[in-house]
Amino acid sequence: MDLHWQFIETAPPEAVLHLAHEANVPPIIARVMLNRGIDSKNAALTFFRTELERLHDPFLMAGMKAAVTRLSTALARKENMLIYGDYDVDGITGTALLKLAFRHLGFDIPHYIPDRLRDGYGISRRGIDLAKSQGVTLILAVDCGVSAREEIAYARELGIDFIVCDHHQPGPQLPPARALLNPKRSDCPYPFKELAGVGVAFKLMQALFLHCEQNLEELYRHLDLVAVGSTADIVPLVDENRVFVKAGLERINQTENVGLRALLQVCGLALGTINTGNVVFILAPRINAVGRMGDATRAVTLLTTNDATQAMEIARVLEMENRERRSVDDETYREALQMIETQCDPTRDLIFVLQKEGWHTGVIGIVASRVVEKFYRPTIMISTQNGVGKGSARSIPGFDLYKALQECEQHLLAFGGHKYAAGLSINTEHIAALRERMQTVAARILNKELLTPRLLLDGEIRLGEIDQRFMKFLEALAPYGPQNMRPAFVSRGLRVVGTPQIVGNNHLRFHVTQDDRRLDCIGFNLGDLRPRLVNGGENVDLAYLVEENTWQGRTTIQLRVKDIR
Repeated sequence: MDLHWQFIETAPPEAVLHLAHEANVPPIIARVMLNRGIDSKNAALTFFRTELERLHDPFLMAGMKAAVTRLSTALARKENMLIYGDYDVDGITGTALLKLAFRHLGFDIPHYIPDRLRDGYGISRRGIDLAKSQGVTLILAVDCGVSAREEIAYARELGIDFIVCDHHQPGPQLPPARALLNPKRSDCPYPFKELAGVGVAFKLMQALFLHCEQNLEELYRHLDLVAVGSTADIVPLVDENRVFVKAGLERINQTENVGLRALLQVCGLALGTINTGNVVFILAPRINAVGRMGDATRAVTLLTTNDATQAMEIARVLEMENRERRSVDDETYREALQMIETQCDPTRDLIFVLQKEGWHTGVIGIVASRVVEKFYRPTIMISTQNGVGKGSARSIPGFDLYKALQECEQHLLAFGGHKYAAGLSINTEHIAALRERMQTVAARILNKELLTPRLLLDGEIRLGEIDQRFMKFLEALAPYGPQNMRPAFVSRGLRVVGTPQIVGNNHLRFHVTQDDRRLDCIGFNLGDLRPRLVNGGENVDLAYLVEENTWQGRTTIQLRVKDIR
């Protein structure tokens, strides 16, 4: 589909020149900084400072004092405790972080990760009953629990307290936990609201370590896990998350974690080269795969073991199950495309609600994302079995999924999530009503402008401006992610050198030149745009990201192409 090129340009040219002079950076870098709200030298110093001393006081979070008091009592009494995690990367890394932190304090706390197919998302009565049978009196929930009012009330009846570390949007009533840590609580004064679940778990351990007068450096050793979980959960990489991920990536690149080292080896990633892209597209899918295809507990074991042999065995299982997941993913995607072709009209339907008996619930979220990427329509994928459907939904900017599902609540058994991703359960006979109601909600909100995918661009440059000084500033702006995306640029009137080639799975590789500067280009999944290069070889406009590409020990600058005109 054609993209609308939209230049961000949040400040006039004179402001760009002023910041460039004040901060001693090239004008295009000053433009990038202004586009991210960095509008002065002092703001730049604050943004680029990522020391751990900048972390906020954990006791500013609502419920933190109660959580630490209850935890301290449990540890002193040697109560039976349980860590209850979620089966995605955020929940797995949060669970592993808690286990390792307690291990340093001298306690080996068991954990429970629900089975995606058998238990579904979040806290379950089955998990609580298992905890009761083991004499557990305190459960720490990580990356889940804020919507588990009935389940936590049930646990309370059984004499089990809950401390919840969650980051999902709370409902109108909070569950009766002994302490509920969630910066998104309306009554929470914590200055940063966008932590991942693993980030909230880290704040709990930070508070406990301070309370127990423990050396925080022992906790900081595990920031590699915080970086993996936060990056994988696509939280905004600003404020405290930026500190976590910056420091965590440094630790990943020299990690002492035996399981992470094994996983990096199996993935073919070398220490010293790992960035947020490697985490999102290589590490996270493999950690996620065991939760999607089977028992996610194995991933927790991987990240907490000190046995190198065991770690390598589990890492190889993760690699194998990720391959299986991709195969199931591809088959489900083909079926979804066929449904859209035969049952939907992309020119008329503003949202897709697709349903099939027996779809693997571990991949429907991934497939929904792929459908959104192809058609730029909010998409709900529902797998039905025995009269009940489990769904995963993904959205586009401008369409708040969580609010839309609130308007369809009468058709749903349960739902949760946020603006761009959500999960739901529904009786099969209500799916048609959900589809109709969602179309009505979408018709009220979505217009032609919102349904046109935008490519946000930071500015226009010439290839000659892409030098080592330019690359140094791009590196300083990292880590990249939501609210601090890697800058995108445009260069016009480029000349194509040689013959563009289709490589791999419809990827486009070619070379361009301007101002005696020749650069390699790669356009992932852009093979269909090859005629634009051939026909306009002397006058091509490119929208792209600038990256470094290391191949066989040699590092070169490469343009990752997003669109061609």
